[in-house]
Amino acid sequence: MKILSYVYGGSEALGIMTDGIIPIARHLPEAPADMIALIADWPNWSDEIASLACGPAEIALDTVRLLPPIRRPGKICCIGLNYADHVAESNMDSPSDQLWFSKPATAVIGPNDNIRLPRVSEQLDYEAELVVVIGKVCRYANTEEARAAIFGYCVGNDVSVRDWQFRTSQFMLGKSFDSHAPHGPCIATANEIDVSNLHIQCRVNGETRQSSNTQQLIFDPIEQIQHLSQVMTLEPGDLLFTGTPSGVGAGFKPPRWLREGDVVETEISGIGAMSNRVIAD
Repeated sequence: MKILSYVYGGSEALGIMTDGIIPIARHLPEAPADMIALIADWPNWSDEIASLACGPAEIALDTVRLLPPIRRPGKICCIGLNYADHVAESNMDSPSDQLWFSKPATAVIGPNDNIRLPRVSEQLDYEAELVVVIGKVCRYANTEEARAAIFGYCVGNDVSVRDWQFRTSQFMLGKSFDSHAPHGPCIATANEIDVSNLHIQCRVNGETRQSSNTQQLIFDPIEQIQHLSQVMTLEPGDLLFTGTPSGVGAGFKPPRWLREGDVVETEISGIGAMSNRVIAD
């Protein structure tokens, strides 16, 4: 099942994504109207929402504006160097431990919103990523608890400003610019996704730059949750950007940075696609 956030007729709402949209509140007016609240209370609504998903779509997708599924995540945690092919193109050793950094909630935008080219850099880069959406409070998780903590998955783009990223040993500032955490177009619930074999790709102006598979992951989402939950309490609506494959702009010689007017498409099989245009900040 695919759940999304959208604006229709001037109002924000949650819906089920099929060949169109089935609005949840129209049929279940007492259900939480906020995505994080719905995720946290999912056991009480999942059966009824699943029944709705069998019905016909009521709103055409091209008549709505898609919002980021999680408008204001409590945490956005991102892992670096987590695809074997990306490690190879970076000429670095495969990490023995997980490399984590964070993005602020102000970086979040929707699946069709504009990515801003910063005034202070021209080294703007893309990173297509699988995004995990946490569904349960989780601390010191074992394997089964980590698996149960995953509500679902989105497509993401860990947009990066490379000179700011590598100016110091800490990646956070280069990853934290406004509009640099697009995700969507929906949340595909975990029960329908085989995360071990997903095709992931990124296209810039129609040209394929990244094309890989989650089989290349070094640390899978279960291992990531186990590791992070030793440090912090993961909560419903937290987002984990799980790493990017080879083909990033910085990996070309010379580098191929994003420019104003470029259209960046990111897509993952079984989940969906995003299309974000680059505009001047």
